[in-house]
Amino acid sequence: MPASAPRNGWNRRHAIAIGALALLGLAVASLMADGGSLAFDRSLMLALRTPGAPDDPLGPRWFEDVMRDMTALGGIGVVIGASLVFAGYLALERRLVDIAVLATSIVGAQLVSGVIKHLVQRPRPDLVSHEAAIYSASFPSGHTLMATVVYITFALLLAADFADRRVREYLLASAWLVAFAVGASRIYLGVHWPSDVLAGWSLGALWMLAMRRYLPRLTGT
Repeated sequence: MPASAPRNGWNRRHAIAIGALALLGLAVASLMADGGSLAFDRSLMLALRTPGAPDDPLGPRWFEDVMRDMTALGGIGVVIGASLVFAGYLALERRLVDIAVLATSIVGAQLVSGVIKHLVQRPRPDLVSHEAAIYSASFPSGHTLMATVVYITFALLLAADFADRRVREYLLASAWLVAFAVGASRIYLGVHWPSDVLAGWSLGALWMLAMRRYLPRLTGT
């Protein structure tokens, strides 16, 4: 029985990799569709608006504010601030390698997002009003990619210090919950196509698998 554990772990990670690549493929396919997006992109965005009023997001006004709060979790200011606080903790613990991993996560996510945006130059959605400020091209969602990569990095670096698998899974699940909230808020606020967000989640999932594969102290997370 013990000998089968690594195989089961590999199967799970293999499934995650296949799922992430499939979602990434769907996102890329959306770029090639007539009109610049697949039908599900347009249908989902309109489903989140009052019928006949594309400038009115579903739900009360306070919910729009909550969504703006959620989207801020993927903003560069919040991410950098949280990362500096976490890096301070790692420095006190003399975990210099982990600080380097954290810095690589932040810089890497920014570079990947910026390069792809520059190459693809996908316009922002024009079906609905934008309920948040926008500054760059649409694909991929930079907020989603940054939130997924950085908060998962937080979770994995913390989880490696706990022997209890429930704690490790809780930390990772919490990171994914934040990433999901950020991505969903970008769609709700009308500033990204759903496929932009899928690309951010997919790239984040692949980063998570790479960390688990190539960092020995994370192999058990």
